[in-house]
Amino acid sequence: MWFLLGAMAIIATCINLAMYATGKDYKLAMAMGLSFTALTVVADYSMVSSWVEAEDWSALLDVVPIMAGALWVLTILSILLNITPILLELKNKNK
Repeated sequence: MWFLLGAMAIIATCINLAMYATGKDYKLAMAMGLSFTALTVVADYSMVSSWVEAEDWSALLDVVPIMAGALWVLTILSILLNITPILLELKNKNK
């Protein structure tokens, strides 16, 4: 589930940037990109929670250390990419 939500977040972010580049209203796509990013993180957390409940320590030891760092990096990247149009608009207004 997290993989599907992550793919949807990437697609929504690409749509967000494409809509901004063409001069269309991008705010709904931005909200969708950020929402799918949040849902991806929650889905990952649920997956790890199920491993804890099942006491699947080998899965936790194998995946969680790498996944934690990747989630931080990808979430920050998603936020930056999704708010880029707003930052560019602010920059253009100040000129």
